[in-house]
Amino acid sequence: MKVDNIGSHGTSTIRKVERKTVEKNRRTHMKKLCFKLSSIIPKEHRSIHKQDNLEDATSYIKILRERIEILKQRRLLQVSKTRSTDVAIGFGLPIVEVRCNDVNLEVLIVISSSGGVSKRFLFHEVISVLEEEGAKVVNANFSVVGDKIFHIIHSQAVSSRIGLDASRVTQRLKELVN
Repeated sequence: MKVDNIGSHGTSTIRKVERKTVEKNRRTHMKKLCFKLSSIIPKEHRSIHKQDNLEDATSYIKILRERIEILKQRRLLQVSKTRSTDVAIGFGLPIVEVRCNDVNLEVLIVISSSGGVSKRFLFHEVISVLEEEGAKVVNANFSVVGDKIFHIIHSQAVSSRIGLDASRVTQRLKELVN
């Protein structure tokens, strides 16, 4: 009977050693991943303590996302500025541009802030048109530059199978804004 106790004790010892080895390998793997993550983060966004690596990474990713959004808006403003300088001031407005790639839809509407009441439109009507066409608004911004108001709307198709018809959205928005 003593042999059975030694045998079961021996297997439990082996299991403990296996668990320790597995845990050691897991810790080593996590350490390598944390080092890899911290090496990607620029030094000015890194803290001294290793425990803060994940927080540093998340805050840096948030900063990068905000920067991407700002750069996208600048690009859209720059594109619309170059197009509006080709046309005499006050003429050629409002501008409606719709860009569609896969399930994402980007809408740029430029209107004159000095236009009469007949030229104004209600922003919620634009949102309604997008929703009626099967898009869910993800982000909406506006900027005032001089006498122009730039509306930028990012949306996604509610159903990826159905998609979005950019030409129909453009037509409906032009009818609404004009």
